Amino acid sequence: MWVRTRAVVAGGVVLVLLAVVGVLLVVRRLGSELRLPLASRTCTVQADGRVELDADQMANAATIAAIGAKRGMPERAVVVALATAYQESGLRNLASGDRDSVGLFQQRPSQGWGTPEKIRDPRYAADRFYAALKKVRGWERMRVTDAAQRVQRSAFPEAYQKWADESAVLSRALLGDATGAVACTVGRTPVMRGEAAAAALTRNLALDWGLASSAVPVEVTGFTLAATDQRNGWRYAHWLVSHAQDHGVKRVRFGDLEWTARDGTWSAAGGDPQATPQVVAEVFAAS
Repeated sequence: MWVRTRAVVAGGVVLVLLAVVGVLLVVRRLGSELRLPLASRTCTVQADGRVELDADQMANAATIAAIGAKRGMPERAVVVALATAYQESGLRNLASGDRDSVGLFQQRPSQGWGTPEKIRDPRYAADRFYAALKKVRGWERMRVTDAAQRVQRSAFPEAYQKWADESAVLSRALLGDATGAVACTVGRTPVMRGEAAAAALTRNLALDWGLASSAVPVEVTGFTLAATDQRNGWRYAHWLVSHAQDHGVKRVRFGDLEWTARDGTWSAAGGDPQATPQVVAEVFAAS
């Protein structure tokens, strides 16, 4: 009887364990399915290397690069800035951090970087970083981590170097040195649509690149940007794709390539080739 009871108990334990495993497998499968919308907003950057970011990180990286270019800083400065933001915040505009640190670069109001509200503005934060970097004598000849450390004064001075390669890939793409290099997939519910999206894009292109006068509205759902050369064209095109999720960008075309939110990739553009270099952007129509 005792042996039989032990056998029954053992069998019951096995059944319970099998049930638990089954539940865990179902939960894991459902968890994967629930993560699909997040994965659908992934951005891939390929420019002599590969980097994957989410929509927020990609938008912040694009703005950091644009502010550097607008200031006339060399590509090396953009690499240093991106590596710094990678290390300090993971390219996220954080509301808090160590002590009173905030923002992309975890700058501290108590150290004279500005008010918390200003530092949380990615453009202001990036501009202040480049201004400080420019004052560092010989930064152009330093390792990425050494140049960043001269600005940041971190307790971990070597930490920035591990992001140098990723930052170089991003800078090549975002500064227009690669073709069709930034590809993002937009979710089904973009943050903006219609006239509001087109207006926000025009305003933020002005803030990041100073392009207010060159943005020519096509209609309430799109506009064109004049490109003086291939490099500038790809700068603007990659910036638009980088900001696709938060600005409701549906389509971007430059030259003979076109990116669409539906596919999330660049492919050969249909129709007649462009007579003049220009970037064409279209946002989702108002629902």
